[in-house]
Amino acid sequence: MESIDSVFLSVLRSRIFRNRDALSPEYVPEVLPHREDQIKQLGGILAQALKGFKPGNVFIYGLTGTGKTAVTKFVLRRLVLKANEIGASVKYAYINCRQSDTPYRVLADIAESLGIRVPFTGLSIAEVYRRILRGLNEHKGIFIIVLDEIDHLVKRKGDDILYRLLRINEEDIRTKVSLVCITNDVKLLEILDPRVKSSLGEEEIVFPPYDALELKDILACRAKEAFNDGVLEEDVIPLCAALAAKEHGDARRALDLLRVAGEIAERESSEKVACEHVRKAYSEIEKNTTLEVIKSLPIQAKIVLYAIFLLDKKNVKPIITGHLYSVYTNLCKIIGVGCLTQRRVSDIISQLDTLGLISTEIVSRGRHGRTRIIRINVDKKLLLEALKNWRRNIT
Repeated sequence: MESIDSVFLSVLRSRIFRNRDALSPEYVPEVLPHREDQIKQLGGILAQALKGFKPGNVFIYGLTGTGKTAVTKFVLRRLVLKANEIGASVKYAYINCRQSDTPYRVLADIAESLGIRVPFTGLSIAEVYRRILRGLNEHKGIFIIVLDEIDHLVKRKGDDILYRLLRINEEDIRTKVSLVCITNDVKLLEILDPRVKSSLGEEEIVFPPYDALELKDILACRAKEAFNDGVLEEDVIPLCAALAAKEHGDARRALDLLRVAGEIAERESSEKVACEHVRKAYSEIEKNTTLEVIKSLPIQAKIVLYAIFLLDKKNVKPIITGHLYSVYTNLCKIIGVGCLTQRRVSDIISQLDTLGLISTEIVSRGRHGRTRIIRINVDKKLLLEALKNWRRNIT
């Protein structure tokens, strides 16, 4: 009881944070450094709404943490403010397709942004669509639909929802609708139906990764809002920026590092955030990321990964594809899952390598040809924790 009370007291007494929310992914600041070009480009496209014209559909892509969502929200909020000033009718709906990951939920969110209540389940997609059309007819203006992380929805459910939304303007309604689609997958356009692709890709905006100096500027701006004066040691922001720059210039990772470092300093009752807190934060975030990656793997990839773990546990050296495939097929029989071919398992091994969960090396075995040696890259206890619920099926 005393230990938890001491934790509460350390946070209550802390003078580390001024506004912790300024470091959250959802926070949209008043200034977005190094995204001026993208702000102008998106603003120029959507500005047509102020004159009552339908803006072109926009396809925005770039790696995670490159400012796509923040810029989009920044521009749309100011667009609506300007529309209100001049008496134009402009509204928008923002939907994160990782959270609303079915066509029904996407349409329901759009309906609710128009003030139309839709039950969580129970209606047909066609009925929700009809209700949206009625709501749009009452709106009489420009309506912009933002579909963030659209790749997550398309890869799971296909692009029918995009086709349906793109055809709204063919309906007999008095509102003009534009789509803004945001994705981390630069190749998403290639897998879309040609009819969807031609309509969706009217305008494209690319968000390049940030470098370490740009990340440093971003962190410095946010830190002024997030922390009390003088609590950050001099090297904290450069260290966060350097670590995040290795992660393909991910500003979200940089902000998470800075926030978690502050939280660790707070829990330790420290008066300042130091580099040691950043390093602890990096380890903590890496652990959480690895857990989520493993938990989200498809069942076949989990079986392959667990087979590698079992071979490593038995101290089989080296672990080669042939040994792995034998253990994999036995696990499939125990679980009651169909076995993939050895070639397909080799593809899964490559995917696990790309994710950084394992490492592989092609070595020559002389006249016996070449083989792939496999090693686990993640902490074994962490791996077992991530597979905890799934492993119950084989015990």
